[in-house]
Amino acid sequence: MVLLAAVTLVSVAIAGGVTLLGLDDKPVRLADRIARVEQAPAADNRIIYVSDQPPVRVIGAPFVPNTNPRER
Repeated sequence: MVLLAAVTLVSVAIAGGVTLLGLDDKPVRLADRIARVEQAPAADNRIIYVSDQPPVRVIGAPFVPNTNPRER
């Protein structure tokens, strides 16, 4: 808890210092950070059916969760 409080205080101090010094004159909006990606029309996309995918080969014993820890 002491470490969490120390990190929080340091972060608040840094954010307060930046605000007081005026280094954040131009706020950055989320829309400015996200690169706009153009999506292809639906006619160009291939439809993938999950049932058409080949089965995955499992090597080794399958995982079985231990639901009753008293029995091994």
